[in-house]
Amino acid sequence: MSIDVRRAVLCGSLVLVLAACSGPRGADPPTKPRAGAGTAAPEDIPGVGDRLRHRIPADSRQVVAVYGDGVNAPNATVVLYTQRGSESASKRASQRGTTWERTRSWPAHNGRKGWTTDHHEGDKRSPVGVFTLSDAGGVLKDPGSKLPYTQSAAFTAPRWWPRSHWHDFDYVIAIDYNRVKGTPPNDPTRPEGERRGGGIWLHMDHGSGTSACVSLSKSAMEYLLRTLDPDRHPVVVMGDRADLAG
Repeated sequence: MSIDVRRAVLCGSLVLVLAACSGPRGADPPTKPRAGAGTAAPEDIPGVGDRLRHRIPADSRQVVAVYGDGVNAPNATVVLYTQRGSESASKRASQRGTTWERTRSWPAHNGRKGWTTDHHEGDKRSPVGVFTLSDAGGVLKDPGSKLPYTQSAAFTAPRWWPRSHWHDFDYVIAIDYNRVKGTPPNDPTRPEGERRGGGIWLHMDHGSGTSACVSLSKSAMEYLLRTLDPDRHPVVVMGDRADLAG
């Protein structure tokens, strides 16, 4: 496939991908996360119960936790937790329970209709679950990302979108939901089929809910890009508080 043809394919697919990330304005500010009572041991990630905690890979030492305010709410808080020490020590610690350090936190938004455990294309809800974080990119040049970074004008939001959304994809981090790892975030391949949705990213915030993505401030995205390290096997644990704690 020629470069021009591939660019056309990616750009055409990007319109569909980007449409899954836009949202209306006017969301209320998020609240701070609180641990789910009686669900997770103190040494574990606050508010994350056994069901999702056991899906975090044993070698993961960076967890981006997205605490949604409610199952039908678009507001969330993102917290980065870090596990210190060597990978071998981290694996041993994970088998017996370990302490996660709360590194940073930020207000955020998720799908404008909230969350779902059965995400489908166009439902305007973010998928609940644990997903790896493997690839990044955006309109802007690489700010020092440790994840593989693809800079391309193909990430540019359509100019028929509201002006407030034009910079949504200046920086993006692909959430590995129904995508092929090791490809640019805007790669159109959907291994589980189009009906299952895709193109779900961490990206820059426009002040309201998205159609499935999780959005944060520019400074938060820059921090995550410079901090998330493939050698630390970063994952995102995301959902409304009730589902996270279950």
